[in-house]
Amino acid sequence: VTLTSPGGREVVLEVYGPGELLGELSAIDGGPRSGSASALEPMGAPIVPHAQFLRFVDDHPDVATLLMRLLAERLRGSSSRQLEFGTNDAIGRVCARLLDMADRYGRPGVDGAITLRAPVTQNDLAGWSGLSREAVVKAFRALRLLGWIDVDGKHIILHDIAALRSRSQTA
Repeated sequence: VTLTSPGGREVVLEVYGPGELLGELSAIDGGPRSGSASALEPMGAPIVPHAQFLRFVDDHPDVATLLMRLLAERLRGSSSRQLEFGTNDAIGRVCARLLDMADRYGRPGVDGAITLRAPVTQNDLAGWSGLSREAVVKAFRALRLLGWIDVDGKHIILHDIAALRSRSQTA
């Protein structure tokens, strides 16, 4: 889910996975979408009209509780990223996004390493980190020199999860 700044820069608000709900804010209040969604890989998604969604929530009150929990979780995540952006440098932000991707796309590798075959480009990672592509390239170079990651085509290998986690922590 992305937003585009007045200057034309795309900012990635979040990367959602299979089965996750999109458009919940507009579904609840009928307002305009807060971002644009695009798929990183081919997929399908059901679209539920606003009135039908509201009827469903009225008919299934437990859904309202689930929506509140989802919104609270997403608000906490947004607050956490806001803190991260205000207190972390580019390398710390890239480390945090790599750990996010490891949770979503990671596959255990050799010697405790985690291999990512993520459908996320360096431009996507830059937008998701609130950075320029050049800053992501420089962060990757630094992390490779430290021996914490390797990049092999479309694969990113995380060699030192503990170091990445420590570096991603906010000040």
